[in-house]
Amino acid sequence: MMKPRHLAAGLTATALALSVTIAEARELTFAIGHPPGSYLIAGGERFADVLSQETDGALGARVFPMSLLSMAETSAGLREGLADIGAVMSTYFTAEYPHTNMILDASMLLNTMGDEARGVAGLAYAGAMAEFILTKCPECNAEFAAQNQVYTGAAGTPGYALNCTRKVSTMDELDGARLRIGGANWARWSQAIGATPVTMSGNEMLEALSQGVLDCILLSVPDVQNFGMGESVTHITIGAPGGVYVASLSNMNRDTWQSLGADERRAVMRASAEASAVSTWAYQVGEDEVLENIRAAGVEIHEPDTAVLERTAAFVEDDLATLRDTYQDQGVARAQEMLAEFRPLLRKWVDLTQEIYSAEALADLYWSELYSKVDVTTHGQ
Repeated sequence: MMKPRHLAAGLTATALALSVTIAEARELTFAIGHPPGSYLIAGGERFADVLSQETDGALGARVFPMSLLSMAETSAGLREGLADIGAVMSTYFTAEYPHTNMILDASMLLNTMGDEARGVAGLAYAGAMAEFILTKCPECNAEFAAQNQVYTGAAGTPGYALNCTRKVSTMDELDGARLRIGGANWARWSQAIGATPVTMSGNEMLEALSQGVLDCILLSVPDVQNFGMGESVTHITIGAPGGVYVASLSNMNRDTWQSLGADERRAVMRASAEASAVSTWAYQVGEDEVLENIRAAGVEIHEPDTAVLERTAAFVEDDLATLRDTYQDQGVARAQEMLAEFRPLLRKWVDLTQEIYSAEALADLYWSELYSKVDVTTHGQ
């Protein structure tokens, strides 16, 4: 039996060790410009849990939904160290991220990959885009480095739809319709089918829709609910324009990244893989759930007519040349080569994700196929 004096000494030593552990624990700030309860927030919270688990509590993260930095503020906020981690919407910043945005703007390539791509659109594109940036695009990583950031992963939405205040599913109904767009590819598509593209922050969409400034929002169906626009949207057309949005989900301030040891960086990559899977899977399954709920609430769901589908298919193939030329003019010297490299990579990820039926399986795929292979001793240095 331990004597009282020895017991007291043991308790003192334990208390000291505990105080040291608490003092050494580090909490990173994670800014996400989406509202509480949204799918990106779920991914961020999973990131925090896994980071703590992987580092035995020495490193953690606190998620700030739609508060510390808005979507429009996150890139600069990360650069200036106002947050350690942030979800960067690169299309908000055309001058800063031309190489990254070109690959994102090519997301309507999914329309060329058959019906099997429609069911895994976000899963496949998030994997393909993350692999391309992490392994095949030094220019993309240089863009993030110029903003004092390190790229660590992606999260993708399902295919984009027309979320409207009136029925918009034919060429006549699209003619002149005011469509809020979230990327240059959708702007070009809108113009190609005779509509009027409108650019605005995601945080401004609800007010613009409710006040009649917009007819439709080009957005994944789950985000209609994520941004609280369910009461304003009365008609949804699924299948047009297609394409997905991929956020740089867990970009890290470069100074923060470089302050971490190799094991901690590896834990960040594991957390990023899990966060990407949780967010992307939630979007994918959330689409079916949201459609069921809003249909029951009286929202009318439409399919685009044949003329819209044919015009969209022609646009996607024709737009590849426009995409190349547009981004070459913005300084993307390897535009043709990059697009040629990316297309088979996207096909690979469409095939890889065909048999994925859970967030856990998707996380395992992302980790084993990509994130575990990142050399954390050189990435972001």
